[in-house]
Amino acid sequence: MHCWIQASSSDFSGTLPKPRSGHTTVNIGKSKVVVFGGLVDKKFLNDIAVYDIENKLWFQPECTGSEADGEVGPSPRAFHIAVAIDCHMFIFGGRSGSKRLGDFWVLDTDIWQWSELTSFGDLPSPRDFAAASSVGNRKIVMYGGWDGKKWLSDIYVLDTISLEWTELSVSGTFPPPRCGHTATMVEKRLLVYGGRGGGGPIMGDLWALKGLVEGENETPGWTQLKLPGQAPSPRCGHTVTSGGHYLLLFGGHGTGGWLSRYDIYHNDCIVLDRVSVQWKRLPTSNEPPAARAYHSMTCIGSRYLLFGGFDGKTTFGDLWWLVAEEDPIAKRLSALPPRIPENKDVSPEIDALQPAVKESKKIVSPVSELQKRLKICVSLPGSKLQIIEEAEDKEFLELASQLVADKFASKGHISHNQAIEAVRDHWRKSTPQLIQLKELGPLLRDYQRLIARHHIMKVESDMQSVLSDFLGKERHNFYHIKNVSQLRMDDIPKLLAEYKRLPSD
Repeated sequence: MHCWIQASSSDFSGTLPKPRSGHTTVNIGKSKVVVFGGLVDKKFLNDIAVYDIENKLWFQPECTGSEADGEVGPSPRAFHIAVAIDCHMFIFGGRSGSKRLGDFWVLDTDIWQWSELTSFGDLPSPRDFAAASSVGNRKIVMYGGWDGKKWLSDIYVLDTISLEWTELSVSGTFPPPRCGHTATMVEKRLLVYGGRGGGGPIMGDLWALKGLVEGENETPGWTQLKLPGQAPSPRCGHTVTSGGHYLLLFGGHGTGGWLSRYDIYHNDCIVLDRVSVQWKRLPTSNEPPAARAYHSMTCIGSRYLLFGGFDGKTTFGDLWWLVAEEDPIAKRLSALPPRIPENKDVSPEIDALQPAVKESKKIVSPVSELQKRLKICVSLPGSKLQIIEEAEDKEFLELASQLVADKFASKGHISHNQAIEAVRDHWRKSTPQLIQLKELGPLLRDYQRLIARHHIMKVESDMQSVLSDFLGKERHNFYHIKNVSQLRMDDIPKLLAEYKRLPSD
């Protein structure tokens, strides 16, 4: 079991990096972590923040060397690649404003000196959202990206000694072109997962590229891997971090694909176990950080350090540790007050629970048991469950007005109740393929509204009746969901099926 711990002031000294997304973070041996670039509030960055692991110190080095646009080092950018070889961090491409970049830089982290490397052979074409990984201790492989007009599927190998780029010729089956994917070297294979493909769909496929390691005499070629277990949902802008015998995938964003093109952001942890060769969900004992994409995740010893990212509205600057429960900093969990959701409109049942728990010690035990077994929050006797009513649910009302306009166009005045029933009738007759992503928020809230109205609010003092009701023929698996962004695509058919079983008003 693992747990998430938000980093505290006791973990670090020095100046923490500013909020950002689309940045890169690389490990320089076991001594330091280097953060470069990124984007915040439409401003592209080119600063460097360094974490000295041994001294637990964040600092900003004063760099020297080549200049771009009158500044030392690369120009501001985000969505570039960065790979470390020994003490050197190599940077290629990225975006600044609407411009895709194709310049090539190296930073010597021993003396903090930048050098632009533009005169050594032909460089790959400018691009952003590519992915790259080191191959041994000498080469770097880069795959895919977006050049502003098309999705790319080319493979370039950089020899960091000769500083020459070579386009790798590969025969046979190819992955679809993509950007926003990850590329991770695992022993002799480059594993590529996810990304946004040509035309815009988000992908959830896993590919392995062979033929990159010298001395193996393998012909370069791709193989699509279909592994057993609980595979991640399709996504891009996620991270894959190597640690021990597994790869850890975190976050990213996806769309409904056949549902709509609205983004859903993730904060789940999925492990690719290299021993059993299957996907697994990483069990965590507490709430994860906010969902996000284009963040960074770094392995530091047995811990993972999460930094930054973007959720469609907010650029994050928070730092989080993901640690095993036996890690010393995991003890902070017992000392922390319970986390209160930032958006109380999304999860009002949490607020309803608190005064009721204080009301009587006699009912704490059944409540705890109920929450533990069902993973839901319930309003107890004497507490009013705060549910967003239909009249206060703007998205629900907008959907109702659209449906009413279509369904009752020729019938004149339509009552409020008829409009509400039109929405519910629409969902009861829909299949998952017909549900648009913009409907998911209103659907989830109406699902919770009907459960609260017909199950929880009718309960008086007998908690066993609640247990038997929920644990019997009726299971409400999504009542505890705080935000629609926590739903996975494969949850939607289940949510809709459960909704159809609920009684209407």
